[in-house]
Amino acid sequence: MVRRKTAAEILEMREAGRVVARGLHAVREAAAPGVRPRELDEVAREVLREAGADSPFLDYHPHFAPVPFPATLIISVNDAIVHGIPGDEPLRDGDLVSADFGALLGGWAGDSAISFTVGTPRPEDVKLIATAERALAAGIEAAKAGARIGGIGHAVSTVCRAEGYGIPEDFGGHGVGRAMHEDPGVPNEGRPGRGMVLRPGLVIAIEPMVIAGGTDGYHPDPDGWTLRTNDGSRAAHVEHTVAVTEEGPQILTAL
Repeated sequence: MVRRKTAAEILEMREAGRVVARGLHAVREAAAPGVRPRELDEVAREVLREAGADSPFLDYHPHFAPVPFPATLIISVNDAIVHGIPGDEPLRDGDLVSADFGALLGGWAGDSAISFTVGTPRPEDVKLIATAERALAAGIEAAKAGARIGGIGHAVSTVCRAEGYGIPEDFGGHGVGRAMHEDPGVPNEGRPGRGMVLRPGLVIAIEPMVIAGGTDGYHPDPDGWTLRTNDGSRAAHVEHTVAVTEEGPQILTAL
């Protein structure tokens, strides 16, 4: 069931979103060649502790996963698209990192993701990340009251497909509220004028995922969580929690 939020509730969600934004900023600042993803998870945990917030990721156990998620931060490196578990393999110069982070504060959730390069960037990675960010901006722009949800997916896919990139099948955004994942699903491909009408008070996570090689296929790692590109090419993932309002879309997970 889709539950719209009041203006006061959206303000409360903004506080959770600020925690998420601070966490991702801290993670990006700490990421460097030689740093272990598990150390970045500790950085994210400290941000939650300082804010008095909880993690919606830690111990999250959806039906597809063999075990609960063991961290507060998702770190997906190079050909990992999403759901990477922070481990002990040190980051290397030139790695493409996608960091996904969430917070629960005052009974409300926030969820956001960024992609960045560690150390020396490769030009093709710079383009991939920039395209994902443009797709996110286009999706947010399409999240206007009175529009339909298919327009968000159309906006995202138009940007990504124009560059020849792939989009993982069956993955996209979601509603956000008291829980990290709520109705409705928010597709990364769609048709304008199709799907649910976007009403003021709807809060959603818009999250483009982009595969450099141009294919849409992926497969899980043996850990049951990490999803990797089938063609071995790199991927980028960006996300914001966004409120649909009469005044236009409002990003709740920006600094």
